[in-house]
Amino acid sequence: MLNYDFIKPYLFKLQPENAHHIAECVLRLPNICQIPFNPFLESHFIKDDSLQQEIFSRTFYNPIGLGAGFDKNATMIRGIQILGFGFTEIGTVTPKPQAGNPKPRMFRHVEEQSIQNAMGFNNDGAYKVVKRLKKRYPFTTPIGVNIGKNKITSEKEAINDYTHLIKAFNGLGDYFVINISSPNTPGLRDLQNEAFITQLFAEAKKLTDMPILLKIAPDMEVEDAVALTKMAVEKGADGIIATNTTIDYSLVKHPKNIGGLSGAVLKEKSFKIFDAIAKELYGKTVLISVGGIDSAKEAYRRIKAGANLVQILSGMVFHGPDMIMNINKELIELLKADGFKNITEAIGSDRK
Repeated sequence: MLNYDFIKPYLFKLQPENAHHIAECVLRLPNICQIPFNPFLESHFIKDDSLQQEIFSRTFYNPIGLGAGFDKNATMIRGIQILGFGFTEIGTVTPKPQAGNPKPRMFRHVEEQSIQNAMGFNNDGAYKVVKRLKKRYPFTTPIGVNIGKNKITSEKEAINDYTHLIKAFNGLGDYFVINISSPNTPGLRDLQNEAFITQLFAEAKKLTDMPILLKIAPDMEVEDAVALTKMAVEKGADGIIATNTTIDYSLVKHPKNIGGLSGAVLKEKSFKIFDAIAKELYGKTVLISVGGIDSAKEAYRRIKAGANLVQILSGMVFHGPDMIMNINKELIELLKADGFKNITEAIGSDRK
């Protein structure tokens, strides 16, 4: 689509958040201008029968999704599809608008091909995002709605933020994601406990028929992560997303003391947690793997370990927008090489 190797040095001269804003401006244009599909755009959006699957009563044309945190305010849905993503996840959205943490709050670790962010759920708030989604949904590719509590909301009152958001977005997406795993909202990860999850899913299931997934952190002990996700599914979770960013700053040479790390350094840590969860929950619920996925080979490893879908975020910063198209093309060849006619045959094949 672009000669990214040419423009990357110029983008990297900018502060990471400023570079993100430029990308957002470009990707908002298809929404604003209502650009139709044409052969050039279709060349990036891969539709191949071998990659297609039905999940949550929706067609996922390919298994590569955009993780939450990029399109926080549902302003880039059309542009994201043009890049080749089979689905997108907006948010994290909070009930009230919030500015997020003080700047600078995003940092590149170029040598490690990783990003450290301490954004703090900066978003326009539920009211504005709902208005945008009403103009877009239903869309040709599935949309997930990632929801979280406001920074000023106490742990005791957190349940009210999540139920408010479920009511507000009910019917405006294909699934919800409960985000209690970001490291950038004080006390948020404390909600990764049985009492809160039990109460939340009991309340949420009364409010919506949309699938509800739980996103977990990579910094838990493996046994605790497995126990928590197993319990969440028993309480009504329709899927698990593993994982969010990590606060293991030893993974990079020059870390900041805030925020969470994503990108290449998260790859093995994320896979370790996901693999353990999939060992327990493969075939019992929908599993989405995210964290350090930057190639078709890595996406395929997650799929064979039990991932129905995978998500990408930081990899685009270092490999460019053609990355999604290339991964999907290479996935088709990997499936053929292993004799699979459809991706559903490959999902969990290493567990069988």
